[in-house]
Amino acid sequence: MPTSLPPDAPVLVLATPGDTAGVAEEIASVVRVDNPQIEVRLTSVADLADSLPSGREAIVVPLLTWDDPAVMAEIGKVVAAHGEGVVVTEALGPHPLLAEALHIRLAERGLARADRVRLLNVSSPVDAVILATVGGERAVQAVQATAVLLASRLTLPVVAASLDSEPGVAVAAERLRAAGAGRLAISPCMIGHEAPRDLVERAAASIDAGHAEPLGSHSAVAELVARAYGSQLAT
Repeated sequence: MPTSLPPDAPVLVLATPGDTAGVAEEIASVVRVDNPQIEVRLTSVADLADSLPSGREAIVVPLLTWDDPAVMAEIGKVVAAHGEGVVVTEALGPHPLLAEALHIRLAERGLARADRVRLLNVSSPVDAVILATVGGERAVQAVQATAVLLASRLTLPVVAASLDSEPGVAVAAERLRAAGAGRLAISPCMIGHEAPRDLVERAAASIDAGHAEPLGSHSAVAELVARAYGSQLAT
């Protein structure tokens, strides 16, 4: 990301499929503080048309961990109707920074070693991790790469599973325990607006597992937003 930009540089439009209040607003605030040279506008996907600048270029960054086709199609329709000068980036994941943030969220709940190098020989608090997502089988396939990245950080088995479709978290837990993984944890591969907060809690309780918090306004999420903007700017 350049340290300075011209006054007419494209606006960064952060588009969230949920409410702009709460976690989305927090992420936008971090992006603004860390990148004062960028004009950042936060909008819901439903209100995207009203947030695109007139007579100025814009880069739309979807606040998603994977390219949800329904959300991306909705954004695409708005951008196409607006005309030239607006481009849309891909979702924030998969990316090593996303795996790092997921690792930290697990460590915050005592479900992973905080330092994977210094404490390499210390036994892990859990035997395996279920990377949970919403959006059905397509979402599960989309976060597979993130599961691989997280597994390499934790040096533990990590499998992706759905919270809102079958086969879901329960099936993943059964398979992991059949393979000898007794202690499980759920890592939500979600920003936080994708599903009700208690969905992860109920899933964890149903399989007797611990769970981390969603990514929320972790600094890595804000950095991924800025990187998405910067990469598009460079092209």
